[in-house]
Amino acid sequence: MHVERNIKLVTEQHNIPKPSPMPEFPMKEWSVKIYLLDQAGNEHPANCFTKVTYNLHPSFEDKTHQTFTEPPFTCANEGWGEFEMSIDLFTTEKGGKNTVYHDLNFQSPKYEVVQSVTFKNPSQALLSLLRETGPIPNEDDSKAAAKARKANDLKKKKTVCDFEKMADSLTKLNEDDLLHVIQMIHDHKSEDTYTKNDMDAGEFTVDLFTMPDHLAKMIWDFLVEQKLVS
Repeated sequence: MHVERNIKLVTEQHNIPKPSPMPEFPMKEWSVKIYLLDQAGNEHPANCFTKVTYNLHPSFEDKTHQTFTEPPFTCANEGWGEFEMSIDLFTTEKGGKNTVYHDLNFQSPKYEVVQSVTFKNPSQALLSLLRETGPIPNEDDSKAAAKARKANDLKKKKTVCDFEKMADSLTKLNEDDLLHVIQMIHDHKSEDTYTKNDMDAGEFTVDLFTMPDHLAKMIWDFLVEQKLVS
């Protein structure tokens, strides 16, 4: 799976009163920040990245490679020259690195550049973060497939027992036997089993089609023992 998102690089710069090694070029203070964009172009914290490394001009010597771990990953420096830098964007995924290139120039006090990045085979944790800024490819199809599988599973459950007969027979149980069935449901239901217990009205509701097979069979066998179904 590949998920694409746009990032925005925001560059700001201004003159500072410091001597420049090149008199014709004034000293500058500049910064670059990174934001993640949603489909409408709104800015969001780029928390899909765990760290960002800016690879600057070799003249920065021991500060040529600068790494930041908190959004918006602000890289701020001083200098007089324009240059192209590469920026490495890391995720927690194995091999999860995107590299983009950014032109640092001093033509405007502030300018913005939008670039596209691709996340390859992102984990569920990363997908959760990416959902905040747009849809995930094929996710709707996957949900539809899951829904279809669930519907098919419910159809298969009809072969375990006759739920219409079960529902009719449950209304014929005496209070003690009915409480026994309710306890069985509480003890053996699954996460998908829908139940509702209205204490004020003294009513207990269960969607029989959402019960796991083993619970449905237990209740059916109990009804057989009570000679309410056969």
